[in-house]
Amino acid sequence: MRQDVLTGEWVSIAASRQNRVFLPPADQDPLAPQTPENPSEIPSRYDVAVFENRSPSFGPELAGPDGAADAPSSLDSLSDVGLNRQFRSVGRCEVVCFSPATEGSFASISESRARTVVEAWADRTAALSELPGIQQVFPFENRGEAIGVTLHHPHGQIYAYPYVTPRTQRLLSSIERFGPDLFEQHLANERASDRVVLAGEHFTAFVPFAARWPIEIHMLPHRHVPDFAGLTDAEKDELAHMHLRLTRGIDKLYDDPTPYIAAWHQAPVHTGRDTVRLMLQITSPRRAADKLKFLAGSEAAMGAWIGDLVPEKAAEFIRGGIERA
Repeated sequence: MRQDVLTGEWVSIAASRQNRVFLPPADQDPLAPQTPENPSEIPSRYDVAVFENRSPSFGPELAGPDGAADAPSSLDSLSDVGLNRQFRSVGRCEVVCFSPATEGSFASISESRARTVVEAWADRTAALSELPGIQQVFPFENRGEAIGVTLHHPHGQIYAYPYVTPRTQRLLSSIERFGPDLFEQHLANERASDRVVLAGEHFTAFVPFAARWPIEIHMLPHRHVPDFAGLTDAEKDELAHMHLRLTRGIDKLYDDPTPYIAAWHQAPVHTGRDTVRLMLQITSPRRAADKLKFLAGSEAAMGAWIGDLVPEKAAEFIRGGIERA
């Protein structure tokens, strides 16, 4: 990984990913149970399967460029800024297969299987957090070709980063300026608004006050939990149910499935554990039945977002999809 001296951010160079599998036919699905005709990575039928990605962005077996240093020894060495800085891109990239089916998404699996996926996220978060050099663990699902998905199989991924990600660094900066109760006050403010789309005993889902994307839903636990590993069984039960309702509701907004990214933000492994709360952020670039939001000049070049929909109207629209689902 190489450092951008203009921002201090780290960029992992993973050129081998150019050759990864791209939209294979169902009988060549590398995530389907193995058959004589399809020698996939999965040896038999399964409920939920987790294994290392064969085309990783980070990983202990990746060879760095000539002259690359070993893994950084501390967060301080990562936060320094200089020219031509590079480290070995240690970490882990895993695939989470939600189902043996060759097509679908999280929304298409049963609630019992969804509960197993939640358990897998918790188990892998705990295990990956123990690996040397890991600073943050990120479970997510990319859904739809418009997002860049290369396999139709219902699956997600888990990245274990060797640094704290830029989004989380900005969050930590906001907590420092706002105060340690940022998430508590933020959730109370959203729960009192008309942007709530789904509420349970342990979680609330809402369109945020300053939503960037045409479809954007955040979900927070009612108590402070830094990551999946800290959830109780009752919270995991409700989380699986509500995540299914949200993703199924998004699929009922239009006549065909909606592309999205379901991103589970978790506290870093070694910092912010008492202030950064587990949070789901579902985002979609779909701004109409036949239109997508593309990140052009202002968003892509300057990071200055322009919203396409009023968040309160978007929440009303999303509630309708959840009701239809």
